[in-house]
Amino acid sequence: MPRPTPFRCATVIAVCIACAVSGCAIAPGPGAQASPRPTATVPPPAKAASAATPGLDRSGHRQVGKASFYADRFAGRKMADGTRMDPRNDNAASKTLPLGTVARVTNLETGRSALVTIKDRGPYVKGRIVDLSPATARELGISRAEGVAQVEVMPLSIPSAEGIGNEVVR
Repeated sequence: MPRPTPFRCATVIAVCIACAVSGCAIAPGPGAQASPRPTATVPPPAKAASAATPGLDRSGHRQVGKASFYADRFAGRKMADGTRMDPRNDNAASKTLPLGTVARVTNLETGRSALVTIKDRGPYVKGRIVDLSPATARELGISRAEGVAQVEVMPLSIPSAEGIGNEVVR
């Protein structure tokens, strides 16, 4: 085998660089296995933003499940709607109701009710359907010792999907 010259080495390097830049593949020699050519991953096209957020429940149907309340450490933190959590207000969090929904929450054990406004997302504990401000939880008769209660959430007014006005449910 002849000894490679500097000119031959430079030519081979230039061809390799050109192939790498253009994406071509060099055919393997006899008896060699071709390695699979790597494919570039192309990200999926961005979805068009729509006015209606998918997965939100705008049906106005009642929901029954467990309610818990915000821990003290959340006081003053920003909620999903951009306002600060005030433990004395009627703040509530729901994973399925649109932000701005006004709902009546009824404690099924005590029969006591309170109006809330959905301003945040959550709760993120399995089996819970709503997080309540401490003031609303006390109004419904949910003590810190109990922590949770079986409730009914009845939407009364749901913001429209287009963001123009509210749809009155009840």
